[in-house]
Amino acid sequence: MTFDPLQLAEDTEKIVARGMLRKYYRRSRPGRWYGGIASSDCCGCNLRCVFCWSGAPRDNPERIGEFYSPEQIFSSLVACAKKYGYGQLRVSGNEPTIAKDHLLRLLELVDDTGCKFILETNGILIGHDSDYAKKLSRFKCVQVRVSIKGTNQQEFSRLTGAIPEAFMLQLKALKNLLDAGVSCHAAVMLSFSSKEDFSELLNHLREIDRGLAENVEEEYVFLYPHVTKRLSESGIRPRIAYEPDKAPKELI
Repeated sequence: MTFDPLQLAEDTEKIVARGMLRKYYRRSRPGRWYGGIASSDCCGCNLRCVFCWSGAPRDNPERIGEFYSPEQIFSSLVACAKKYGYGQLRVSGNEPTIAKDHLLRLLELVDDTGCKFILETNGILIGHDSDYAKKLSRFKCVQVRVSIKGTNQQEFSRLTGAIPEAFMLQLKALKNLLDAGVSCHAAVMLSFSSKEDFSELLNHLREIDRGLAENVEEEYVFLYPHVTKRLSESGIRPRIAYEPDKAPKELI
């Protein structure tokens, strides 16, 4: 049975947000991605991707994590970045756009540091609300990475559990961001896709902006033990996947 990710986002926000406070299960950690980045991991998402590396913090945010202010998360991220010599920050783990007020305040703080903030998002909420993109345009620190789940509506629904038509909100998010002047790019989960379907998606991206198709980031499944278990239980098998410690350099 499919679900509406906009409704799930609303329901999840009631659990993971209290005014400016947001639930996280990890305040900071270093990471090798993007050449080195400091990350905080939030709780709660509005998709149920079968390949997602997040487990209980996504599915049971009501019983996992602690509430933190934007200032607390900012201080943890900056401390981690300084310790490891990073110039990039992010909120990862789940969907950071769900708690809008918290995220926007965090970006205000980051904007004064000279660090880059990579906003990893499925784009659903930004595609639904063009004003979200306009608010993001205030920040010079932001690079938005819209992670498109699959290459078409049917594949999206099979991989995420969401209604097929919500796939288009991801593409609309890219248009809204570009219209608002926000630096962004598309990342596409291709572990389950044919070359023909990917080519068709590139045509759709090209219709929005040629640069989106030319600079698309390819994304593939990493076979953490719990991801392998989830895939096995779902009966969905990836065409291409990698062990976490054997990921190609171009995917890191």
